[in-house]
Amino acid sequence: MLSQKRSAFPISTTRRLAPQSAFPLNTLRAAIHLALMAGFGGAGLSLAPAALAADKAPAQASGGAPERLAPVVVQGRRVYAGGQLATDSRVGVLGNLDVMDTPFSTISYTEDYVENQQARDIGTLIGAADASVFVASKRSVKETFNIRGFPTSANDMTFNGLIGMAPNQRSSTEMAARVEVLKGPSTLLNGMPPDGSLGGSVNIVPKRAGNTPLTSVTATFESDNMPGVHVDVGRRFGDKQQWGVRFNGVYRNGDTAVDKQKQDMGLASLGLDWRGERARVSLDLYKQRERLDGINYFGISSIASGVTQLPTPKTGNYQLAPDWAASINNTQMAMLRGEYELSDALTLFGAWGQRNVDFDAQITRNELLNNAGDINMNAFRLISDGTQKSGEAGVRGHFDTGKIQHKWSLVATRYTSQWNYQNGRGPSFTTNYYAPSFGPKPAFRYMGSSVEDKLGGIALADTLSFMDGKVQWTVGTRRQNVQSSNYDAAGAQTSNYDQSRWSPATALLVKLSDQLSVYGNYIQGLNKGDTAPTAAKNAGESLQPYQTEQYELGAKLDWGGITHSLSLFQIARPSAYTSPDSNVFGVYGEQRNRGLEWSFWGEASRGLRLMGGASYTRAELTKALDPTYLGKQATGVPKVMAKLGVEYDIAALPGLTATGNAQYVGERFVRDNNQLSLPSYTLFDLGARYTTKLAAKEITLRATVQNVANRAYWTGSWTGGDGSGLSGGLGAPRTLLLSGTVSF
Repeated sequence: MLSQKRSAFPISTTRRLAPQSAFPLNTLRAAIHLALMAGFGGAGLSLAPAALAADKAPAQASGGAPERLAPVVVQGRRVYAGGQLATDSRVGVLGNLDVMDTPFSTISYTEDYVENQQARDIGTLIGAADASVFVASKRSVKETFNIRGFPTSANDMTFNGLIGMAPNQRSSTEMAARVEVLKGPSTLLNGMPPDGSLGGSVNIVPKRAGNTPLTSVTATFESDNMPGVHVDVGRRFGDKQQWGVRFNGVYRNGDTAVDKQKQDMGLASLGLDWRGERARVSLDLYKQRERLDGINYFGISSIASGVTQLPTPKTGNYQLAPDWAASINNTQMAMLRGEYELSDALTLFGAWGQRNVDFDAQITRNELLNNAGDINMNAFRLISDGTQKSGEAGVRGHFDTGKIQHKWSLVATRYTSQWNYQNGRGPSFTTNYYAPSFGPKPAFRYMGSSVEDKLGGIALADTLSFMDGKVQWTVGTRRQNVQSSNYDAAGAQTSNYDQSRWSPATALLVKLSDQLSVYGNYIQGLNKGDTAPTAAKNAGESLQPYQTEQYELGAKLDWGGITHSLSLFQIARPSAYTSPDSNVFGVYGEQRNRGLEWSFWGEASRGLRLMGGASYTRAELTKALDPTYLGKQATGVPKVMAKLGVEYDIAALPGLTATGNAQYVGERFVRDNNQLSLPSYTLFDLGARYTTKLAAKEITLRATVQNVANRAYWTGSWTGGDGSGLSGGLGAPRTLLLSGTVSF
């Protein structure tokens, strides 16, 4: 029935899909039904040649259920059947945990999956087949995506576990060995994110040299006309191979699939590591530079109150930005991490990193004025440079009290950030969506300012294991301090914020068998409270950090080759504004997201790999001073999403793999009063991959067509704010991706 064996050839999945009106949701339902059959028995499913039938029967436990077979090991990492996902991931202060031992919803994409997806950024990668993730903007000035209905910022991603050390605005994927997603708030686990992301967190695990020498060169091409090259070299040295070096270099330059848009992107990363008998040390360095010309700042940012009809979406190659709109984004980072085992039961660890950023953009921010498609455009020049420093130090260990085992950790974290701004504003002008005319580059009036942020915290967590690890109870808390100061161009302080708050969490996991775990958790998220504006009665008053609460129940089933994850969650986020009656600034609003998520991944039968799922999210405004908003679906959050990625090895031609991806996104409202909405859309991707050997060198050729039908659609809102329903811009057009890798 199901096989845990990995294909002899590298594995992958393509990402999203493009639709036609003739390709309704029924097609996607049929595909998901196929996945269900494969995952839960698949007796009537036979996609592999008959000659392989004898290899498909899984081992059976005494109760008749398939055993959880040993995971495959690829380059020293345990991966699920199919090789697309790792069996473990970093869970903040709890360390690395196996999926079946993790009382949260997590997913960890492998290096093979990243390469075969041909994903250029994190959002494209994690949004391809995960129905919890909604990528609400395509190739804009800043990468954003929603997890569980809440916006997640690129600047809140962690790099090798340290917050604020990922590349500014957008992260290229070529230096990632794994990309890990933890769904839901995570203040206890990771600390408070600087930009206040709440729906989930993303961690980039940098590449390390494996025991086998590696040299690979990949040539890439992306339509309209963007060639590129990626060099990846890894070596280990020493009598015990204790020294490792891994280098990745990337350069691509050319025209994107959007008219009159160009990208010039370069990345150089170096990962050094040393592993001794009781100590391990690593040093990571990278420099990333990206220039985008003809860049749009998140579509149409706002919608005037009188608009009752939305513009017809154009195909994604339609340009909504001036020729003079551009952004230049440079990031440099260095990070040192180490750990030392004092004994078998006690380990010291610590990390420190520094990131330097400079950013220069000239863009427009747009407001839709009327039903005729007139747009008011404001021109901005954004110039900034900043330095972020992030560190952690802690100790973790384990001990027993009678028959109870304890795995504990104590961690202190510190993050500081200083940004200097020299922003300019130009004149506003009016154009039309259907016939845009932007004129020459305007003159800007500049104004300087600076911001200093400091986030400090200390966290203690303990996982108590009962009944030989079948019952695991995690308890912990974090004391988080937030300091923020703003300064004007002359250096005078204009505001100051200094608040602290406790953030507890608890989780219970029960392993009903080796194949089935059930769990529940309560965990909080924190983001900085606002300061009352000058017009408010309590002007200057600083609110405590906002506490977002998550309750979650879930189950994980490792059904031989296919693993399933099911979760039911509730996340409630408070919001503050000034009361029109009392003129007092305070917390009066709340958005509550309740959702049900199902995910599956693995190898359904020899050569057939599946990844996907479905989600339902009710993002309801439960508290508001204006009763007309109560009970409405929050702007930009689709209630229903469904995704399916498929890979199938063609038995008649060994080495050839067909790939496909489908994505259904439901209706999204453009205002919190739910009076206007965007229709659902379905996208399809198709592709193929061929792996062979030539002169003892492994060669892999990949081709993917994204949005095959060239579907025209508005993505939705990237912020979730009222009236921001077109801010995500137009969906990506049909795009051809090609790559060829030669490994030495």
